Amino acid sequence: MQKIEKVKILPDSSIKQALKTLSKSSLQILLVVNKKGILLGTLNDGDIRRGFLKGLNINSSIKSIYFTRPTIAKKNDNKNKLLKIALSKKIYQIPVVDNKHKAIGIYIIDELITSKNKSNLVVIMAGGKGMRLRPLTKNIPKPMLKVGNKPILQNLIEKFRENGYENFILSVNYKSKIIKDYFGDGTELGVSIKYIEEKIRMGTAGSLSLLKTKLNEPFFVINGDLMINLDFKKMMDFHCENNSIATMCVRQHSINSSYGVVNLKNENIVSIEEKPKQKYFINAGIYILDPKCTSIIPKKFYDMPTLFKKIIAKKYKVISFPLNEKWIDIGKRDDYQLALNKYKEYI
Repeated sequence: MQKIEKVKILPDSSIKQALKTLSKSSLQILLVVNKKGILLGTLNDGDIRRGFLKGLNINSSIKSIYFTRPTIAKKNDNKNKLLKIALSKKIYQIPVVDNKHKAIGIYIIDELITSKNKSNLVVIMAGGKGMRLRPLTKNIPKPMLKVGNKPILQNLIEKFRENGYENFILSVNYKSKIIKDYFGDGTELGVSIKYIEEKIRMGTAGSLSLLKTKLNEPFFVINGDLMINLDFKKMMDFHCENNSIATMCVRQHSINSSYGVVNLKNENIVSIEEKPKQKYFINAGIYILDPKCTSIIPKKFYDMPTLFKKIIAKKYKVISFPLNEKWIDIGKRDDYQLALNKYKEYI
């Protein structure tokens, strides 16, 4: 059982305070308590991200987003009972209370299971030619460009490994021998690496139709040209907690208008906004898919947005995972220079 003094928070705290407290703890959950220590609810990364999707910001209160009906345990509860509850409800932390409902600790389900490594597969799309980065990519695949003395692809693999994911498939095409010779079977990095060889360009999803590995659990798909500082376990937890078939990582993007915007109702002017900032979400190139999604993908060029449209059309549950962490999509020379300048923030 873990101590909780550093993860307790009052219900009138701001999201900014919650994020600061979360960042200082490895427990990935906060216990919302009143001034007497009585447990009122829980707050995790997923709750905060859902709040952002609803329009809240870091100065908003956590009152409307913390979970008020958490599963709880008593100090002497049986380990098998706790595991059964956790598996049935797909939860990973269980607050512990005393007879007066005062929070006294927290059980971390991972600690009740011997292995901390995750068996979920990670598929990295590393077959692109990187034409917008020429001449840098004339003789080398884009994911092999170095950032911080390591290829972009190696930084990505090591970030997943830090989060417990060790099983990789690299989808390769352009100058694939360079990638295969460098990484081999992954032994030197402490992971397992296999390869999909794209004979033709297959887009950001098409090569998934060539997977030979039998999949029994959700798996990651990620573009091989990203620099990102994300705890991938949080995204997997979010996907599973929401019983999603497909999850797309999204990032908020803003554009400042150069003009004042006049809002009309028929011919009447109802308001004027001076150079407003337009906000919308963009695809961050990171996905989690249920194995059943692979049966939808044809063996040809097929991109991920098309796959998501198809999944949505089938009425499956499809969700977004809002990304607030550091992220760079290295598509152009300016992006690469930014990664070179700030790589320590992403590694």
